[in-house]
Amino acid sequence: MTSPIRPAARENSRVALVTCELFPDLWEDDFPLRDSLRERGVHVDAVSWDDASADWAAYDLVVIRSPWDYVPRRDAFVAWARALPQLLNPADIIEWNTDKRYLGRLAEAGLPVTPTDFVAPGQTWTPPASGEWVVKPTVSAGSQDTGRYQLPAQRDLAEAHVARLLAAGRTAMIQPYLAAVDTVGETALIFTPDAGGELTLSHSIRKGAMLTGPDEGTIDPGSEQITPRTPSQAELDVASRVLAHVPGGAARLLYARVDLIPGPDGDPLLVELELAEPSLFLSESPGAATRLADAIVSRL
Repeated sequence: MTSPIRPAARENSRVALVTCELFPDLWEDDFPLRDSLRERGVHVDAVSWDDASADWAAYDLVVIRSPWDYVPRRDAFVAWARALPQLLNPADIIEWNTDKRYLGRLAEAGLPVTPTDFVAPGQTWTPPASGEWVVKPTVSAGSQDTGRYQLPAQRDLAEAHVARLLAAGRTAMIQPYLAAVDTVGETALIFTPDAGGELTLSHSIRKGAMLTGPDEGTIDPGSEQITPRTPSQAELDVASRVLAHVPGGAARLLYARVDLIPGPDGDPLLVELELAEPSLFLSESPGAATRLADAIVSRL
């Protein structure tokens, strides 16, 4: 078990919580984390990832939280991450997880992933004959450039959406719309390290459906309908299997969010494994911010 840091050592510690110019003082859900760290004597700053004046070397740890404007500059974001050895989560995880093609790799490993077709620039896409489908880019955040289409009625709109992504040099991904999200909702399981450093379930929440139609664009953070949820054993089992396939091992992670929706047979399917910059819904669970703050202090 990691030994607790003496108060004097904490007072000399500096942590940067990474954000962007859209939220210069952090996204509001991270306020409890900031405050909990300060209560432990840690000096905390909110710093935009692309702030040219930032002195990253002055921080003992750099923790990614809400740099949600990186999407059109992902290469620059990954390069920034790779320059910071004290970054959490680590830079190679950031690179792997900010391109949703990782879902294909997890599916190849035998995990229960939402069926996904990937269409890269230069390839063609033949829409399914019928059904409800989701189209989005493999690099996105906050449901940017994401749409829901009923085929065949909205075939032209779906084709235009894919063509628009490909013309911009982006890879498109097409998934069946999982109808259970409209009733059961989506379960997000949030994991943080325990006192012994083992990634453990901190809390979980239910998210309501967000997509209502074609290419809705950016959905504002905080517009989701969030309520606490106790995950089922099946959801816990899938989350455990998914985390076991994190490159380099889940023990390196400061946080992880596993998003699941029941498939047509009722069994949970992985929608996303969020390791880069997810909302952690710290305000939705008493003690969640405290647990994450303790994990950060243990890494100092």
